Amino acid sequence: MQYFLVKSEPFTYPWSQFEQDTSTFWDGVRNYQARNTLMSMKKGDLVLFYHSNEGMEIVGIATVLKEFYQDPTTEDIRWCVVDLKAHKKLNNPVSLSVIKQDAILQMMPLVKQSRLSVMAITEDQFYRVMDLSGTIG
Repeated sequence: MQYFLVKSEPFTYPWSQFEQDTSTFWDGVRNYQARNTLMSMKKGDLVLFYHSNEGMEIVGIATVLKEFYQDPTTEDIRWCVVDLKAHKKLNNPVSLSVIKQDAILQMMPLVKQSRLSVMAITEDQFYRVMDLSGTIG
């Protein structure tokens, strides 16, 4: 099992819309490092959903439903998507300010490489977010 974090601006695609849709393909990634991370995702991996720019907090958990394939929003073969399924809303969102102050979480790419929209995280970081949010998987 691997763990990841994806970012979405709530005014573009909020967690509430994701829950309503139940699943979606994760498109629009145009950074090679983020694309490579998408390509490493396997069916069943767990993905934290982060509201960026507005809210700036982790709000939910998704699972990888389908591994990478050609991004249907472009004909450029360099870009791919994965299908994600909404799994669970966190009991309490975990804010960026809390993440930056936490000894385990402050090493996340979310803090160190804040412009990335898709990133791998460690199992310890994933479960620390679960602890801080009061959420059980």
